Amino acid sequence: MSELRRIDETLWEVPPTTRNDMRVPARVFADAQLIEAIEADGALDQLCNVATLPGIVEAALAMPDAHQGYGFPVGGVASTAPPDGVVSPGGVGYDINCGVRLLALPLDRRELDERSRERLVHELSRAVPAGVGGSRRGQHAALDDVLVDGAQALLRSGEATADDVERTESSGRLDGADPDAVSSRARERGSGQLGTLGSGNHFLELQVVERVMDEDAASAYGLEEGALTVLIHSGSRGLGHQVCTDYVRRMDGELAEHGIELPDRQLSCAPLGADSARGYLAAMAAAANFAWANRQAIADRVRQAVRKVISAEAADGTRQVYDVAHNVAKLEWHGGRDVCVHRKGATRAFPPGSPDIPGAYRHVGQPVFIPGSMGTSSFVLAGCPGAMERSFGTVCHGAGRALSRTAARKRISGAELRRELEQRGVVVRSPSNRGLAEEAPFAYKDVELVVDVVRRAGLADPVAQLRPIGVVKG
Repeated sequence: MSELRRIDETLWEVPPTTRNDMRVPARVFADAQLIEAIEADGALDQLCNVATLPGIVEAALAMPDAHQGYGFPVGGVASTAPPDGVVSPGGVGYDINCGVRLLALPLDRRELDERSRERLVHELSRAVPAGVGGSRRGQHAALDDVLVDGAQALLRSGEATADDVERTESSGRLDGADPDAVSSRARERGSGQLGTLGSGNHFLELQVVERVMDEDAASAYGLEEGALTVLIHSGSRGLGHQVCTDYVRRMDGELAEHGIELPDRQLSCAPLGADSARGYLAAMAAAANFAWANRQAIADRVRQAVRKVISAEAADGTRQVYDVAHNVAKLEWHGGRDVCVHRKGATRAFPPGSPDIPGAYRHVGQPVFIPGSMGTSSFVLAGCPGAMERSFGTVCHGAGRALSRTAARKRISGAELRRELEQRGVVVRSPSNRGLAEEAPFAYKDVELVVDVVRRAGLADPVAQLRPIGVVKG
């Protein structure tokens, strides 16, 4: 991409004059090392394609963890505005509301000996099904209730607390969800999957707070050095995947009707006022609600495991820090107007003072979680005003892949990786050695470089560093 130019130390741009179909610039937050990787795997070309969408405003954006995806790059952000703006299922992705939830245990690392740690990781792997398929065990809330009310539906089934709901993005529920917009096939695929991790890059990690970088924010979030945490990464499972499949197919068949020409049919979209767009947003909201309920059910099972292995007091004291979505489209107010913000592999990061942040965190900013990999650190950050000014209140969602899953498997076996991780003090439980190898730490970019770009760009500030000591993988 010869027209790529550096704007400042953390921002790169392909101007819209590069192609006659680009409506806005394509901009990437990265340093010199990360931009090279982003260019090499095709993500930048995809971002330029995103810049052709009708009604897109300001710029098509990519975060420092960006890599090639379906239509949109993973790590992509695009905002569209009426009357010409569109919604694109590819800008959300197949795992609608894939996201992360952090729980803080009332325990110090020194209170958990090696035997108890192994027992706890083992019990977590028993309590939370991983891999393909699902489990009906413990699924008490009715599916339609979950699709409409999300995590709030689990308040009624006793699998959530009011504090859990308050400390979840959008209170664990998107408005406008319509179960009737979700196909019978999607409902069938989601059946029995509430409270399950899934496969791929989904995980549950037992961690220790290795380092605190911002005392005020860490105190507000209830994090201190040496404390134990559990990080949950899962999404809407088969239900969300089918919702995306259904509406990509429908919108692809309607492009000519709306007079839309695209450089990549994986960007299939519809004007925000079209029936298919309204149907997708209603179904997407339902899938997002399913994902929040899924992570809530997993959190409930984590507490059950803590109760069984450690104590009832420890389980009752296991508190939710926050839950953030990665893959979602939301109608938000930015730049003096309503826009539809697509975040695909990107995390909301609102600054101090935002009314959308829980009151206990409003003075320090929204918590943001950036997972690394099984063998590296994850980070807690706090949203900054720069995110609202530069990225529609958005930051990255992880380290970002550097190698494909196939390439990772060629370099290491699952059994070998398991041994390496356990030699480094990480207890591993996974039903699939193949899936484990695909998620090897070397398959990901350097999470510390990614976080440093976010910090220098003024999007979010580091609060705490978390080190894994136990992993449950799909």
